[in-house]
Amino acid sequence: MSRTILVVDDKRELVAMVRAYLIEEGFHVVTAFNGQEALFVARETRPDLIILDLMMPKMGGYDFLRTYTQEADTPTIILTAKVDENDKVLGLELGADDYVTKPFSMRELTARVRALLRRATKAPRQSEVLRAGEVVVDLASRTVTVGDRVIESLTPTEFELMRTLIASPGRVFSRFDLLTQLQDDAYAGYERTIDVHIRNLRTKIEPDPGHPCYIETVYGVGYRFAKQRG
Repeated sequence: MSRTILVVDDKRELVAMVRAYLIEEGFHVVTAFNGQEALFVARETRPDLIILDLMMPKMGGYDFLRTYTQEADTPTIILTAKVDENDKVLGLELGADDYVTKPFSMRELTARVRALLRRATKAPRQSEVLRAGEVVVDLASRTVTVGDRVIESLTPTEFELMRTLIASPGRVFSRFDLLTQLQDDAYAGYERTIDVHIRNLRTKIEPDPGHPCYIETVYGVGYRFAKQRG
């Protein structure tokens, strides 16, 4: 069964181009041309992945993300023509998993779509539970618990980061290492997006995100999951 991709952009010619290419690649594609329409289509079709422009009339991509991420954890790639890093960071902080800057090649966009879908549906080799202290990651059910608290609404990217880090407590991962784990192939220039995903993950799992006790920063290198006692 083909995966359903929702493409959202107010540029109809761009939507038509992306839709035609993704259909050729074997995907089922639904479309919308602003955030309000995208909410309706997403609620009706429950897409497997969303490709979302940020700057649109009626309701932009930021407002769509603020609303829809409360309802579903659908993998999302944002499209942005802006070069300001803050625009990309805000999209990631609102729940997007990746971004592509316009103009982009369809080959790159499709590669990112496939990588993100693999990340979202990656099956464990076996029914495996990873533990480090009171933190438990269940790969079969794709759930994370800290003590008696179930961590809700982890994005596919955040879950995969959590899985990677907790599988090797004490090991230091560079941003490039983590990006490679997430996307199978590393894309130069995107390593800094890892910082945003780590910050989001800390907000969800750490008792005090400003002073993390689980995901530690190794300055000048990257990140590691702290070895836990007991």
